[in-house]
Amino acid sequence: MANESRPCPCDIGDRFDYGGRGQEVQVEHIKAYVCKPSASTDKAVIVIHDIFGWELPNTRYIADMLATNGYIATCPDFFVGQEAWKLSNDWATFDDWLKTRSAGKIDKEVDVILKYLKEQCGAKKIGVVGFCWGGAAVQHLMLKNPHLQAGVSVYGVIKFFEDISSLLHPTFFIFGEKDEFIPLQQIAVLEQKLKQNCKVDYEVKIYPGQTHGFVHRKREDINPQDKPYIEEGRKDMINWLNKYL
Repeated sequence: MANESRPCPCDIGDRFDYGGRGQEVQVEHIKAYVCKPSASTDKAVIVIHDIFGWELPNTRYIADMLATNGYIATCPDFFVGQEAWKLSNDWATFDDWLKTRSAGKIDKEVDVILKYLKEQCGAKKIGVVGFCWGGAAVQHLMLKNPHLQAGVSVYGVIKFFEDISSLLHPTFFIFGEKDEFIPLQQIAVLEQKLKQNCKVDYEVKIYPGQTHGFVHRKREDINPQDKPYIEEGRKDMINWLNKYL
């Protein structure tokens, strides 16, 4: 478990030098990063950032990767102008910071982005991918939003919501075996509840030896021992979207 002085074991990651291939747009009251594939498509993915916000190069890299695989990818600012977490912040203030940035209170923004994707981008099939805080947001949306077709929750924080087993849409859960913030016991309880209650397709996968953030905040070229799992996690994410969108 994470210690009390640092309630989330997040670090900013390795990929500092990535500029992005997409563009920033204003969608009503929300800023968003959008990257489109070279060929026209009616499939889109909403990418939900972690505590480091929508401008983190690592997250935009994932959005661009999704676009390369044929999806209109957008990463909106779900903090809606509030500051993202910084490593220089005092972890003792994290819980207070989090109170004004609830992963379960993004429905208004999601509705705005869904309207944009359908009306401005021609999207008809829309999925959602999220990391850490964003992974928890995916869990919330898979329980509540009827307008999405599939979701991938990447090390989404399980403890944010009491019940995440009554899913509306096919959902893939990615976890790291060595994640200090999401212990294996929590994952086992989640699997048990899903088995009992879930009426749609789901999968829970634990990647050996991996820590929090491995799919999008570790650089595979400087983490050779983790490279197979980083690549596998990204491939599994895309395969799940391909299956249901």
